[in-house]
Amino acid sequence: MRTPPPGITLPPLAGGEHGSDALRPLLATVLDALHDGAAERGGPLPAGGPGRVAGRLRTAAEPVLPDTGAGPGEALRTLVHALSLGAADPAHPHCAAHLHTPPLALAVAADLAASALNQSMDSWDQAPAASVLEALVTRALADEVYPGPRTADTAPDAVLTTGGTESNQLALLLARERHGPTLQVVCGAHTHHSVHRAAWLLGLPRPVTIPTPAGLLDPAALDAVLTALRGPLLVVATAGTTDTGRIDPLTALADVCDAQGAALHTDASYGGPLLFSPTHRPLLDGLDRAHSVTLDLHKLGWQPIAAGLLAVPRTGDLAPLAHTADYLNADDDTEAGLPDLLGRSLRTTRRPDVFKIAVTLKALGRAGLAALVDRVLDSARLLADLVEDRPGLELYERPTLTTVLFRPAGAPDHAVAATRRALLTEGTAVLGRARADDRLWFKATLLNPHATPGDLDTLLRLVEGGTRR
Repeated sequence: MRTPPPGITLPPLAGGEHGSDALRPLLATVLDALHDGAAERGGPLPAGGPGRVAGRLRTAAEPVLPDTGAGPGEALRTLVHALSLGAADPAHPHCAAHLHTPPLALAVAADLAASALNQSMDSWDQAPAASVLEALVTRALADEVYPGPRTADTAPDAVLTTGGTESNQLALLLARERHGPTLQVVCGAHTHHSVHRAAWLLGLPRPVTIPTPAGLLDPAALDAVLTALRGPLLVVATAGTTDTGRIDPLTALADVCDAQGAALHTDASYGGPLLFSPTHRPLLDGLDRAHSVTLDLHKLGWQPIAAGLLAVPRTGDLAPLAHTADYLNADDDTEAGLPDLLGRSLRTTRRPDVFKIAVTLKALGRAGLAALVDRVLDSARLLADLVEDRPGLELYERPTLTTVLFRPAGAPDHAVAATRRALLTEGTAVLGRARADDRLWFKATLLNPHATPGDLDTLLRLVEGGTRR
């Protein structure tokens, strides 16, 4: 066996009996660099715009592949500091543009364990314990979506995905396999773009898109469209739209689908975690009548990316995902009792994202998760109150979830866009943009449970100051 050349040592591994000893000093370096980078950044976004960020990163990263390495300590210190300094930090209360959650510290710590062990969830012999945990957690979360009595044949189930986009694609795939390649998708104009992309990828007809002038899929309009169509139909409802956070009238839409013989998928990527909150769960009444439901716990679940799920009312609904590769799930191994994991995803190699979810559920419980959900919904209502109290600002509507749209009263669209970009360049605030009522609005998506009333007031002051320039 060849020995390393002089001056080169084999780096330690993260796993095994001594892996934690190797990780300990490296983690200290990482944590210090994360702290120093965030302190130097001093806000939710690095100041200076794309050019300055790129210049600093190149200085830290190049040469990307040197002839002689800098060593683990220097490489980690330099690049983690550069990444932290140049990050959009969702943990900052003024970083509120997207459905990009600040992850819980305990979930990140759990994710470290998953990374160190590096289990691959495509065969039992690569992930013995993680495969058991995944089955337990996915079924428990599917029970949240589909509560009520059941038998072994009607038990709900869920599979883990990379997020809402993959979940929606899986939902359309399962519907296509059940109803055939002529399946016609019907959705509202407010539906997430991933539904249209999934139809294209799967070779389905172009979705029929119903206008949603009120921001919701109207049951009467849906009924009229379904009456005019022929063949198998799949309706996509939304529980938490990307631009406004609105929730479609799920029960009424399910009634229409039942009457018309259409299947129903509900994209609850954003609003699904309201299931944990006794206060807000009624907003999801009718969710359990969908034939599949998308959930996304790296939004209102405070998980590091990725943490998506697709839930179905019966385990048998996932049967079309079954797949055999002799080296992973040979028939005789399955018959001998080795669990078959290959039919739990369209991906082969995939990490045990279930572990961070399991740790969070066990640590916080239903009450702890409900407190987080309730807190950020309260923050959105408070921000709406603050906007309404300012005569120079206009509120689009009272929030349903955690999204608040507002704009300077009477300002032209180009001024709104310019103010948003100015705040980004200064690194003082990260706000999204949304178009509603043919006007451009600032979009604040509040996912930080530690944001204070003072933080929200300061955010509006930054907007007002930027608008007056």
